[in-house]
Amino acid sequence: MNAGDSTDSMPEPMPHHIEAEQQLLGAILTNNDVFDRIASIINETHFYEPVHARIYDIAKSRISKNALASPVTLKAFMEDDEGLKELGGPAYLARLAGAAISSFAARDYAQMIYDLAIRRELIRLGGDISAKAAKVDVASEPKEQIVEAEQALYQLGEQGQSESGFQSFLKAVTDAVNMANAAYEREGGLAGLSTGLDDLDQKLGGLHPSDLLILAGRPSMGKTALATNIAFNIAKKYRKGTLSDGREGAVDGGVVGFFSLEMSAEQLAGRILSEASEISSHKIRQGDMDETEFRRFVEAAKDLEACPLYIDDTAAIPISQLSARARRLKRTHGLDLLIIDYLQLVRGTSENRVQEIGEISMGLKAIAKELEIPVIALSQLSRQVENRDDKRPQLSDLRESGSIEQDADVVMFVYRGDYYKEREKPEENNLEATAAWQDDMARLHGKAEVIIGKQRHGPIGTVDLSFEAQFTRFGNLVQAWQQGSGEDY
Repeated sequence: MNAGDSTDSMPEPMPHHIEAEQQLLGAILTNNDVFDRIASIINETHFYEPVHARIYDIAKSRISKNALASPVTLKAFMEDDEGLKELGGPAYLARLAGAAISSFAARDYAQMIYDLAIRRELIRLGGDISAKAAKVDVASEPKEQIVEAEQALYQLGEQGQSESGFQSFLKAVTDAVNMANAAYEREGGLAGLSTGLDDLDQKLGGLHPSDLLILAGRPSMGKTALATNIAFNIAKKYRKGTLSDGREGAVDGGVVGFFSLEMSAEQLAGRILSEASEISSHKIRQGDMDETEFRRFVEAAKDLEACPLYIDDTAAIPISQLSARARRLKRTHGLDLLIIDYLQLVRGTSENRVQEIGEISMGLKAIAKELEIPVIALSQLSRQVENRDDKRPQLSDLRESGSIEQDADVVMFVYRGDYYKEREKPEENNLEATAAWQDDMARLHGKAEVIIGKQRHGPIGTVDLSFEAQFTRFGNLVQAWQQGSGEDY
């Protein structure tokens, strides 16, 4: 290769603008109020020059503590900084302040720095994608490469960086304090999304971002009904606004994504309409409604049109595709809660069933962390429940329970005593047993239990709910101490 060829093949410099970085830092060091205007646009990772990134990071840390960030105060923190010494030492900080732009142009410069950083990340990502595609490797399937590329691009679009890497403990503590403060200020003191079921909220503290919640039960216990109730409660309360960090998002309720792998979207919508209109799903299917009921049904349908509830009823969807669709939904419409009905119907890549379930539960937990949303996955229970006298489920009843129990932050079981009691009806000629059975049925009728078998951030225990079978609706149960006579109110 001759000299001309080597010159042509030299890599082009990455897009950057050192002067814009210098002038923005100068503006911050001369007037700390500028920081508040640009903090929502950029962070230290967006600076091309590493020394500039360190200057910004120290200035940000001081300003967030209401301390002065100026060339003089930053000098004490950066006297031993080798990179700063190469640029002229503490005198460089003074030169930055001297080159400061007027504060009104700060946002434009910050946006320019951010845009250039994104371009650099896109170039790096493009290089990685190209290099992986060129390397023919048995362990790296093209489909997997597409999912990885989409995930990296999603992260870049959401956070402005393709890999989060390590974060300082200060940032982690700040995030934890902000979450606690949001719970303190919010009515009801919930740190997470409200399910609309007060006693369940009280036990869980709401549905927390990054959590994987497993909702398990035997067939006919009402898993899907409870999941749709929660989805509907959250979607109907959705209100968009400005969040505490300045971003647009849900200030109440949320956007819900529902992967219905067992029922069609039409059947699921019918269930939600039954709950909203208070007309039994059987009547809706048969079209057996009088004029008043039909009017109520139409009104409920109109109200539901505005609900941000998105249903995907693709059967046997692979976990990689489920992740990609969830990312796409968050990018296009937003996403505050994801529900999967149910976990055992998602497909993995392993031929070993236990390993496949492990891959799926890990994948769902990864979605929760990556998208920073709660994920509720419904799960079947093994038949060993039926062989016990007490039919209340336990953690060991989870099918392929090891990995599911390990990856989940919360494991809940739905249990309805009247379902089992109904099947124990004695013969009619046994009057004493029939009377006892009827008493038990009256006590259990219209009631359900949600048993919290595992909770990483709180207590375990049982939550009592009401259950209206005709509308497949769970609700708050009026406790004995809440009933009382009129004199108690």
